[in-house]
Order: sequence, then C-alpha cells, then structure tokens
Amino acid sequence: MGRVVAAAVVAALLLAVGAACAGAAWWAWEQYRRPGPLSAETTVAIAKGAGIKAIAARLADAGIIADPLIFRLGARFDEADERLRAGEYAFVPGISAREVVARLTEGRTVVRRLTIPEGLLAAEVVALVAAAGGLEGEAGPPPAEGALLPETYHLSFGDSRADLIRRMAAAMDKALAELWATRAPDLPLKTAEQARILASIVEKETGMAEERPRVAAVFVNRLNKGMPLQSDPTVAFGLAIAAGPPTRPLDRPLRRADLKKPSPYNTYLIEGLPPGPIANPGRAAIEAVLHPADTDDLFFVADGTGGHAFARTLKQHNRNVANWRKIQKKARRARKAAD
Repeated sequence: MGRVVAAAVVAALLLAVGAACAGAAWWAWEQYRRPGPLSAETTVAIAKGAGIKAIAARLADAGIIADPLIFRLGARFDEADERLRAGEYAFVPGISAREVVARLTEGRTVVRRLTIPEGLLAAEVVALVAAAGGLEGEAGPPPAEGALLPETYHLSFGDSRADLIRRMAAAMDKALAELWATRAPDLPLKTAEQARILASIVEKETGMAEERPRVAAVFVNRLNKGMPLQSDPTVAFGLAIAAGPPTRPLDRPLRRADLKKPSPYNTYLIEGLPPGPIANPGRAAIEAVLHPADTDDLFFVADGTGGHAFARTLKQHNRNVANWRKIQKKARRARKAAD
C-alpha cells in the first residue's frame, strides 16, 4: 500500500513539474512573440562576427528587446541562432523579439545613400567617400580625373570605401561604353575617351540640364571647323594642376593674363581637346556630347540668369558679351552700395 501511495505521489510531482515546465515554455513563447519595449524607431549596428549572446545584449542595451535570454531561446527554437547577420538595422516601435530575429536572419539592413554631384574633381569625390559614415577602410588615393561616375550610390553599413570607389569607376566605364555605342554619326570624336574629355568640359561650363546639348553643340561645331574651344574651365584646371593633382578647383577668378599662359589645358592656345578630363562628368553630359543639339552656334556667354546667350556669329557674340559686362558692372555697383 505504501509503495502505491509513493508511486502516486511521484507521478503527481512529475505531472506538476511537467505542467510547470509547459507553462514556463508557453510564457516564454508569448514573451518572444509579444510587442517589445521599443518606443521610438531606433537604428542599431550589429558587428561582424558577433555571436547571439553579444547580439542579444546589444539589442537589450538599445531597448529593442526586453529579455536577452528570451531572445536567445526563441532564436534557437526558430533555428535562427546561427543565421543572424551583421549590418545596420532600423527597428520600429513595439517590434517583437521574434520579428527582430526575422529581420536579422533576412539581412534587411538599412540602405544608406551617398550622392556624388556632377563636375567634382576626383580628389573631391574621394573626400566625400572618406567622410561618409558607416563605411570601413581608407578610400585610397584619387584615381585618374574623370574616372568616376557621379550619381547616387546605395550602401550598407560596413561597406568598404575602396570598394565604393571601384564601383564608381566601373559605373563610369559601363555608362561611357553604353552611350558611346549609341552616339550620333559624324561626330569629331574618335574615341570614347575623347567623349569623356569633352563631356567634362560641358559639365563645368553649365549647370543647367537643358543647356548641355546646346553647349556641347558649340564645342562640336568648333572642333568641326578647326576652331579653338576657348573654354575658361580648361584654363582654370590647367592652373590648378600646375603644382600637382588638384584637391579643389582654382580658388580665384580667371584673369586675362591666365588665358595667355601656355598649358596643355589652355584651349585658347591649343588645338582640339585637352589631354584629359577636367572633372568627373555625369551621364547627362556624356549623352549631350554624343547627341548634341542641331544648331550652328559657335559662341556662348553668361546671360545673368544662370544660363547662357548663344550666337552663330562673332558680331552676335560681341553684343552678348557687351550685355553681360553691363550686367556685371551693375552687380558690382549694387554690391558696393550695399557695403
């Protein structure tokens, strides 16, 4: 009789323990799935090589999950504890521990963006990459001028700066090859590299998208006629590189004497194109050079509105220049009066 009672007691205890374990497991499961404590959107970086214990601690410290142990047990139950990926993640308020695990296993990282404006020097582009947060390593020395394509690049936390520079160079090579293959016939450009050089000049001459094909047409027409390009930005670049590869554009206005200084980039003195690009042209500038406007224009000068006045003859151009000088003189008087 005593043995029967003892057995019954043991069975009851086992049932109680089992029920308690089941209850604890159910409670833990509910904690894993319920909304978490996060009250505002938060971004957290998970380091490469971090184990689940370190990841759970990092998430708890950031207030994203309530209990690191629950997170670890839940991830193990979901067979995800060894599949959590490094990177930068954005978490919304109330996200559950299970949703956090799903985000980390799927690698839904934050997409960063870095926009490279058209017309920058190679050194200026490298400086932007070097200053970009969330990237790793050095950007390296500036590549050849004109080698990088200006556009918006999508990045992830921990990407290599040097790899990003290589992506920019590859993007330029691809864009140039694609556009060169669709170029208009009878252009005075023998190679894609010549198109890149001329595009860099167009890029520096105008910041107005609608003007690029017309500015390009002026230079194409001049090349066809054997006329010097007479582009001020090429002269400025030649002066800037006098002491070595420039880190920034010439920091002063051009003087008349500058136009007479011999330089491979002084297009007032040399025939044809300079020996290389003077900046990094964008895709639109390259396209404008390869599909210039249908016009007989040979001259252009600033018109005071941010754009340019174009002319087919020197007589027309001289009138435009005189008008521009009047605008400049009026502006100088206004500045002097304001001072």
